[in-house]
Amino acid sequence: MQIITTTDQLAEFCARAAAHPFVTVDTEFLRERTYYSKLCLLQIAYPGEGDETAAVVDPLVEGLSLAPLYDLFRNADVMKVFHAARQDLEIFFVDAGVIPAPLFDTQVAGMVCGFGDQVSYETLVRKICKAEVDKSSRFTDWSHRPLSEAQLRYALADVTYLRTIFVHLAERLKRTDRESWVAEEMGVLMDPATYRTNPADAWERVKARPGSNKMLAALVELARFREEYAQGKDVPRSRVYKDDALIELATTRPQTEADLSKSRLLLREGRRGDIAEGILAAIKRAAALRPEDLPRTADSRDQLQVNPALADLLRVLLKAKAEGEGVAARLIASSADLDAIAAGERNLPALHGWRREVFGEDAIRLCEGKVALAAKGQNVVTVRLP
Repeated sequence: MQIITTTDQLAEFCARAAAHPFVTVDTEFLRERTYYSKLCLLQIAYPGEGDETAAVVDPLVEGLSLAPLYDLFRNADVMKVFHAARQDLEIFFVDAGVIPAPLFDTQVAGMVCGFGDQVSYETLVRKICKAEVDKSSRFTDWSHRPLSEAQLRYALADVTYLRTIFVHLAERLKRTDRESWVAEEMGVLMDPATYRTNPADAWERVKARPGSNKMLAALVELARFREEYAQGKDVPRSRVYKDDALIELATTRPQTEADLSKSRLLLREGRRGDIAEGILAAIKRAAALRPEDLPRTADSRDQLQVNPALADLLRVLLKAKAEGEGVAARLIASSADLDAIAAGERNLPALHGWRREVFGEDAIRLCEGKVALAAKGQNVVTVRLP
């Protein structure tokens, strides 16, 4: 087992890796106490046999630079293979503005190849490699040093089996002519906008139904302040205030620190100091908005005029199409997407690209009354109407 603790060692490994058509990569990180993920360990492997083909990189060692790795990530001749890549990629983008390319995500490819919704790495190892992953080190604190040999071997397994999984899925995609499907999904993962968090949009992740536009304005400004504060201090959003406290503040809209002290849900730290000042300033900004500048939610999906019967038919159609094509239904369309289609929305991913070919065209025909659904043996099929 190779354990890389110096920049020179990493550069030497990456130079060898660059001579191969692909590398497999995984990370171990912590995010419980910070806003941004803290990279604690990195695993990388390239095709071949022997200990020299896989390594564990310790990024917590003082003086180690990941620059050789980022150079490899920029090498267009080497495919970078991850499983469920989004959080890994966010780490590299935040750290150095780098997104590995070209990119292959085995979770996405597994869903395209019919291994199920959000297929796990363990499932792919079991079904493709005919092996079992040792889960005994799953809950390791990866920031703790030293790590045991068992923990390091557990981490390394995340990239050694991944080599076999990638080759199997890549061959299967080529055989079924679905390489472009995965490439389309990789476009989203390689888009820098995927990893940029705009504080002005932070309110959209809060599960609340504002009772008025004034409450919504306060919700928007309070969520914006929380996001900016959490980013600036590198602390979790919940350390500033939790969603239930945010909703309470947007509803009651306190005007003074004395008012804040009456909150049932606000943490003690939020009732004074810079957080309290930020809360009161956010509420003041929201109150100063002109009526025409207040945010609107009339076009939100909660307001859509959904035909429930049509939405149910679309669910049946999606299930039938997904099973017929051997593709995970969730990759094609979400339940919210189906409701939106039933309400008349057409600018959705489910109705474009490869999804339109598999599902979208018949979904639109169903909404327009041009096809019906019928049982044919054990299957559900579409029937064109005159």
